[in-house]
Amino acid sequence: MITHVAMWKFDDGSDDLRRQFIDGLNALNGVIPQIRYIKAYESCNEANDFNAVLLVKFDSLADLALYQKDPRHLAVAQIGKEHRVSRASIDYEEA
Repeated sequence: MITHVAMWKFDDGSDDLRRQFIDGLNALNGVIPQIRYIKAYESCNEANDFNAVLLVKFDSLADLALYQKDPRHLAVAQIGKEHRVSRASIDYEEA
């Protein structure tokens, strides 16, 4: 099992777009077949370095690669790209 974790810091004043982004990511559940689990969250503490996080689980790195190229994912990702200050991610394999 592969877990993909991504975090974003968004510009001040982009609260509505951040919610649209989070909702868009969560709406991918059951839509992209490679996803085994997906959940995006907004931070409850604005003092954090990042104010949104995404957790996604896949069966394999190949499934992660398919997800990353899926047009439905890319459409949602574009919202995040337009309004982020920074982004960090990590992929790891669970035993």
